[in-house]
Amino acid sequence: MPSNIKICGLSDEASVDAAAKAGASHIGLVHFEKSPRHVGLEHAAALQMRAPASLKVVLLLVNAEPGLTAKAIEVIKPDILQFHGSESAQWLRTLKSTLDIEIWKALGVRDAASLKTADEYVDAADLILFDAPAQVLPGGSGMRFDWSLLNEHTHKLPWGLAGGLTPGNVKEALRQTRAHLIDTSSGVESAPGIKDVDKIAAFCQAVRDYDNH
Repeated sequence: MPSNIKICGLSDEASVDAAAKAGASHIGLVHFEKSPRHVGLEHAAALQMRAPASLKVVLLLVNAEPGLTAKAIEVIKPDILQFHGSESAQWLRTLKSTLDIEIWKALGVRDAASLKTADEYVDAADLILFDAPAQVLPGGSGMRFDWSLLNEHTHKLPWGLAGGLTPGNVKEALRQTRAHLIDTSSGVESAPGIKDVDKIAAFCQAVRDYDNH
């Protein structure tokens, strides 16, 4: 089965077009004002409209209040909600019971013990995204964690891999982890928040080369 590819933190039409052309399966739109990849609700909605049917649109929120969460869903109409803060399993379980939308939860991985946190989100999330631990901001740091930790973990939920992934290391990441979804943000940028269309193409091509061989 082909690997799913998510290009996260898009902020302009050119990067949406590049992700679609390169064969990505998902794009991520970040609504978090502290992030250099932040997009306002109306702009995010326009990018969502730009995305072809081949791309699933993931809206990333960080510790958003219920009111903002509801408004963002209403305005942007994403395919998937990704929570990248300290959102509890109870909160996501409540959301899941009231919303007809897929929910992802990102978790920072420091050690084998931190992987077990994922088990708390059974019936609360549809997918766990294992990422590097939060730095100044959650996600988008360009840092990676020890991928070998995943080899000994028994996954109870579908999962994806994020954190420091680039066109140069994504094949090795897939070889080591066998992740079904691979997520990059800063790894395909020329500067924080500025996507590089050539790097997007190279990243997707590297994943397809791995899939084919």
